Amino acid sequence: MSTQPIITRFVLTEKAIRLAEKENTLTIVVPRSVNKKVIKDYVEKAYKVKVIDVRTLITMEGEKKAYVRLSSENNAIELLTNLGLL
Repeated sequence: MSTQPIITRFVLTEKAIRLAEKENTLTIVVPRSVNKKVIKDYVEKAYKVKVIDVRTLITMEGEKKAYVRLSSENNAIELLTNLGLL
């Protein structure tokens, strides 16, 4: 795994915040070349959380968006707050 940050930005729309609250899921934008395994490993090491699942999609704008579901031991809203994003 590269030591370079792979998260381009966090998505903080109403839908993304609702997913964080109800499904404990982070929504992030990553480079298109990054795969699910790399995203999972990076998030676990960088933020010291346990990742359950990673789902990805390519948006109409050509960005790759990843939905990263955290284990119940970790709180997505708390993580976003600690990062100063909420």
